[in-house]
Amino acid sequence: MTDSATPVPGHPPGPPEPTEPQLASAADTFSMLASPARLHLVWLMSTGTYDVGALAEHVGLSLPTTSQHLSKLRLAGIVSARREGRHSYYTVEDPHVLGLVEQIFEHIAPDGSLAPDPPTRAPRA
Repeated sequence: MTDSATPVPGHPPGPPEPTEPQLASAADTFSMLASPARLHLVWLMSTGTYDVGALAEHVGLSLPTTSQHLSKLRLAGIVSARREGRHSYYTVEDPHVLGLVEQIFEHIAPDGSLAPDPPTRAPRA
């Protein structure tokens, strides 16, 4: 890795190069989202707040498996939970995670292929 203050030859100056801790944290976040089940849960929670039973039913997982995924996502700071009586309700509130999930599904077509980029508009005169 080059020093963040050292420009890369042949490239215009840009944002500072990520630090080792930033790279490790980003890789951990992507690792959490690399599981189709966890990604499905995060997508669902990005649309609202759910209890574990509703999440398990919607995603088609058992309650214990769903709880394990939610525990990992909470420890990673991707989802948050609040208790109401005997129930815990889960959601994704981090705008960066919400944007990441939204962008990936804009980029992937329903058949799993990469979606084409939308046509760019010519500036109005």
